[in-house]
Amino acid sequence: MARLPACFLLYAVYAICSPQTATGEPSTDGRALYGQYCATCHGQNLEGVTAPSLIDGVWIYGGRGNVARNIMFGIVQQGMPAFGEALTRNEINAISAYIREAEKSAGATKPPIPDSLDTYDYRIRVERWIEGLRLPWSIAFPDAATALITERPGRLRVVKNGVLRPDPVSNTPPVLHEGQGGLMDAAVDPAYLENGWIYLAYSHALRDTAGSDRPPAMTRLVRGRVKNNAWTDQQVIYEAPHETYGRTRHHYGCRIVFDPAGYLYFPVGDRGIPRYAQDLTHPGGKIHRIHRDGRIPDDNPFLKREGALPTIFSFGQRNPQGLAVHPVTGALWESEHGPMGGDEINLIRAGINYGWPAITYGLNYNGTLVSEFERKPGLEQPVLFWRPSIAVCGIDFYRGDLFPRWKNRLLVGALAFEEVRLLTIENDRVIHQETILKNAGRVRDVASGPDGAIYVVLNNPGTVLRLTPFPPDDPGGF
Repeated sequence: MARLPACFLLYAVYAICSPQTATGEPSTDGRALYGQYCATCHGQNLEGVTAPSLIDGVWIYGGRGNVARNIMFGIVQQGMPAFGEALTRNEINAISAYIREAEKSAGATKPPIPDSLDTYDYRIRVERWIEGLRLPWSIAFPDAATALITERPGRLRVVKNGVLRPDPVSNTPPVLHEGQGGLMDAAVDPAYLENGWIYLAYSHALRDTAGSDRPPAMTRLVRGRVKNNAWTDQQVIYEAPHETYGRTRHHYGCRIVFDPAGYLYFPVGDRGIPRYAQDLTHPGGKIHRIHRDGRIPDDNPFLKREGALPTIFSFGQRNPQGLAVHPVTGALWESEHGPMGGDEINLIRAGINYGWPAITYGLNYNGTLVSEFERKPGLEQPVLFWRPSIAVCGIDFYRGDLFPRWKNRLLVGALAFEEVRLLTIENDRVIHQETILKNAGRVRDVASGPDGAIYVVLNNPGTVLRLTPFPPDDPGGF
């Protein structure tokens, strides 16, 4: 939902012209409230005037589930005020219900996944490459003919020559599939053709906790090999101290990448306890660096600090959901979920404090302040932030040859906004961004494939899209 600044007038006059019932109580008639506060910008029939239509099936600022939140907290940067102090929760819910019913009555449906896309540089063919997955989380490519896809409930799937094997890989480690937990990332060793190592990140539970029906859990990394569609040779390469495991079920991280020197990086979210991000004795809210066999690099920034966990590379992160290494500079880039607002893109450097929760561009989900500060001396600023949150997720630098104009640009997936953005980076700054895919589904991961295509993992529906450009001489192209 969005409004232009004229809608602020509606907010200002609420106290003198709020709809009333016969008893003098505020009205909860969603239609009347919509006409009072929304119609000027969105139209009497929800068709859109200065702000978008609400009955065309397209939701720009999150899906249908975000309507009430957008009314309550606003999208101020787009001219839509927050009505949370002017309208009661019941009134906001009534407006939201009226909008949903009007959309249903209008027969509006979400547009289908398109067969082609127009961008500034290319006309793109969209192929529904793999379908029928359940909550896919990541994609990795051991070789040009093979892809590995993780499903959050705990399954590792193999695609061979564009065909999904019907049976998942057997004997993979058990995962705690609760909340945001489960099987998350899969990554391929830089020397995979010589050693065959595959890396998995997942939520690991301490099942032997006496008398507990909610065992403590934490992000864990293992590596192993896939032979005859079975997981073998497993080695645990990262397991946090068991006293740091927690009973929350969100903010696990986790992505796995390798830099040009072969070091392995992975993030762990703050586990829903913001103060952990500033606590060097706890793994949460950090990006960690280890050798590929789990050993600790001897130049990790906190290796010699008493009490600090030696794997920590940077800290002050809320819930990193993407990591990518620049193909030319070797620099580490991160995408990070903010709270309500304040999603970030960060350039990660050793020993740096990225500020969460002392500074943030977001609010708590109830609209209260996380911090009154957006910046403080000694705390790193994001290279880019989004407000409202797009629910930023997997990222990857484009490295192929099919889209030469996009070489080394950053692909960014978003869950709530259901989109893929393309970021142009120069001198460690984002100078341009373009949305190249919208409303196909919740984008959990995006990857530059070995064939030069762009692969988009849709969490819902459980689909992987393959994006390729139309040839210049194709009538469908430019």
